[in-house]
Amino acid sequence: MQQMKGGVPLAFLAIVAAVWIALRLSQGPPTELAMDARPPTATGNVEGFRAGAWFLPDEELLGFVEIPAGPFVMGSDASVDPDAFDIERWSSTSAQGIVDLPAFYLARYEVTVAQMSAFLVATAGTIQAQVLQTPPDHPAAFVSWPDALAYAGWIDATLRESSATPPQLRALLSDGWRITLPTEAEWEKAARGVDGRLYPWGSEPRQDRANYSSRSAVPVGSYECPECPFGLADMAGNVWEWTRSPDQPYPYDATDDGEGLEAEAL
Repeated sequence: MQQMKGGVPLAFLAIVAAVWIALRLSQGPPTELAMDARPPTATGNVEGFRAGAWFLPDEELLGFVEIPAGPFVMGSDASVDPDAFDIERWSSTSAQGIVDLPAFYLARYEVTVAQMSAFLVATAGTIQAQVLQTPPDHPAAFVSWPDALAYAGWIDATLRESSATPPQLRALLSDGWRITLPTEAEWEKAARGVDGRLYPWGSEPRQDRANYSSRSAVPVGSYECPECPFGLADMAGNVWEWTRSPDQPYPYDATDDGEGLEAEAL
């Protein structure tokens, strides 16, 4: 959710709310599925989510969680992280850097199949058939970046217009904020916290904290992680998430993150 004045996004001035879209590599060529009928995952109930609110979490802010303002350690240090990539090094002289962000909100869970189904029904859209082939409480996978932006734009417009939107969330939207994808820096801070830990729960891998040894996704929020910062789920493991940041080398440049957000999604 990003404040807009005169049609130009004002990044990093205050709260930025963001949504997750899951990405998983497709096996074989994608198949387009025309949504000319109501998908079964768009009806019924999903435990912990509101069927009458586009299957968003049954929470006060529909699942949006505040990430406090302040600096955090960004990037990876190969001397302590054996899984670090060269492109994650901050600069030739420093493995990591400090990035200061304003407060923002991030969705507690990855976008689910039920949420994506509600979007497709409402917009009569099309999507790769694989997106809807898992249960409604699973993360939506095989989603393209344009479709991710389209979902974010749709839920933004829908929450602005609906009487089901909680008052606090409505107030933010009325004040000029918009829902969009998180930046790379926002996602990384939400995932690791402020202290540079390797995983959301600490600096050692733990199979009881994330789904990274299974060959398939599991329902969102399946793994409890009391050590994880901010109370978010699946910030490691399960499936990948999109951000709106371009693929570019470090040091991180926040001025590139607003590219094209004033335009409609493809």
